[in-house]
Amino acid sequence: MNSAENLEETLASRVRMYLEMVSKALEQLSSDLLERNPKALEVLNLAKLYRDDARYYLSAGDLSTALACVSYAEGLLDALRIMGLVNISWRRERPKKVLVAGTFDIIHAGHIRFLREAWKLGLVYAVVARDKNVQRFKGRLPIMPENMRLEVVSSIKYVYKALLGDDADLLKPVERVRPDIILLGPDQPMDEEFLKKELERRGIKAEIRRMPRREGPEIASSTSIIKEILRRYCNTEVGPKK
Repeated sequence: MNSAENLEETLASRVRMYLEMVSKALEQLSSDLLERNPKALEVLNLAKLYRDDARYYLSAGDLSTALACVSYAEGLLDALRIMGLVNISWRRERPKKVLVAGTFDIIHAGHIRFLREAWKLGLVYAVVARDKNVQRFKGRLPIMPENMRLEVVSSIKYVYKALLGDDADLLKPVERVRPDIILLGPDQPMDEEFLKKELERRGIKAEIRRMPRREGPEIASSTSIIKEILRRYCNTEVGPKK
């Protein structure tokens, strides 16, 4: 990662932290306290609109506009605080880095649910498996090449940053990101105890979590989608769905 990318990532992290602080302050407030003052309630609602705009522009990668919007929201809340209409406790916390990994070959609802759960925990770093590693572990090349899969995953709103895996060392991206949390999918073939020991050996302190189960219809997997396409359009049976 070059210096420009480092600067952008640092700025994005700070904007996200700033936005979370303002969002938590808004969650503390009750509009009931302002019902007797319609003008003050209007100011509060305007602050919420600016907060929502900041979220949108942050997800779109427009950091300057996101920063401006969240600054407006904070200013409006501070005005209400100075007038004694609200009591706000500003708490700024660094958002946690959450690392997920996968092939992300044919994006489906299962992928979106997985990434959404990760997003609830913090900034999502998605590691996209290299073509060579997919061939090695699954016995076949992915349908979509790695750069195309990277582009698709990068465009998903729950993903803060997507990056390609490493051909030789699967944990190299973990060393690069140094996440606070590693979220595993319910059926990812990863030995959690082995992963924990390997992280400790590399000096990485990360909490390992696993989604308890796959949610949604049975066809919500790349393999089952491929099989269903073959069954419907090629009149080919390729064994039971997984």
